[in-house]
Amino acid sequence: MKIIVSKKGYFSASHKLYNHFWDEKKNIETFGKCYNNHGHNYKYIVSIKGEINPITGFVINLNKLKNILNQEIKDCFDHKNINLELKEFRTINPTLENIVVFIWKKIRNKICSKFELKIVLYETENNFVEYDGN
Repeated sequence: MKIIVSKKGYFSASHKLYNHFWDEKKNIETFGKCYNNHGHNYKYIVSIKGEINPITGFVINLNKLKNILNQEIKDCFDHKNINLELKEFRTINPTLENIVVFIWKKIRNKICSKFELKIVLYETENNFVEYDGN
């Protein structure tokens, strides 16, 4: 029997969407107002799916998961300019899609491979993405 355990969190960050190979006109046509530096209050839900440990009764220790999420997401992104302060996004456009894949890889490296991992990342109340590694 597999159970899904989820933890929610938040961070605030700014970014600018652009392709550095394009001129300003093409960037504005493609990314519109998001071509300008702007910020979001992101919300994320990290879900871990696995078997219940018969000794602890946990799928995963939520306190340990909280510490991983604080270190790998909040400390990494909160109150940062993603384009300028995260070296990985100096050459990758910090779209919602690219950010969720980046976060997924960071968390995947910190939890046991026996667990399935899915992340839902909200940029706004109405705009969100889901990624499970596939």
